[in-house]
Amino acid sequence: MDYGIQMYSVRDITGKDLLGALRKIASIGYKYVEFAGFFGHDAGEVKKCLDDLGLAVSGTHTGLGEIEKDIDGTIEFHKRLGNRNIIIPGHDLRDQSKIDAFVEKVNFIAPALEREGISLGFHNHSGEFLPNSDGSMIHEQLVYRTALKLEIDVYWYYNATGYSANGILSRLGDRVNFIHIKDGFRHGEGKPLGYGEAPIKDAYAYARNNNMLMIVESESLKPDGITEAKLCYDWLRAQE
Repeated sequence: MDYGIQMYSVRDITGKDLLGALRKIASIGYKYVEFAGFFGHDAGEVKKCLDDLGLAVSGTHTGLGEIEKDIDGTIEFHKRLGNRNIIIPGHDLRDQSKIDAFVEKVNFIAPALEREGISLGFHNHSGEFLPNSDGSMIHEQLVYRTALKLEIDVYWYYNATGYSANGILSRLGDRVNFIHIKDGFRHGEGKPLGYGEAPIKDAYAYARNNNMLMIVESESLKPDGITEAKLCYDWLRAQE
């Protein structure tokens, strides 16, 4: 199987040497990358590097504010990159008014991206599955009030609920293009795959059975991002 990685996992080097980080990721064996910033690099330069390394872009984490600031420029950049999935990595949705404003904005932006062959998605943390102080539930409203693709982070879902994400993955069906497969402990401490308590074997089995791309995100940088990326890749291979 082929696996991807969110480049935030190696953020200790991407800001200084994004292309070098891509070379190291490719040498481990990853085939897909999900970007978290381009650090001044032109889309064509990054695309050439990806092609030379045999890597493909699965998506990018791009904030709503950045998209709103220049929709046309965002579309042009991502088309040159060969990216079809722009994922909002998180947003301040702490009350109903903020949810309402967010829904209005993404429901305006998503069709503009879709016309250019780009889908708009959203990546969850824990808070989206917990009630806000006013009782509003974020993720539930994103499901029913938008057509966003939903990149489920299986660890953050577990951290919020104590459950495997397989149930919500099944319920959401084709609203999910791929998952973040991540490990850690319930109190919010992330770990490389196989070093925490999250039900990641369940997530792995679900993704494999449903032909769903798995994107590694390992965040602790202990001792460094590339070491964690290798540990995660080795765990994935051991499940095959």
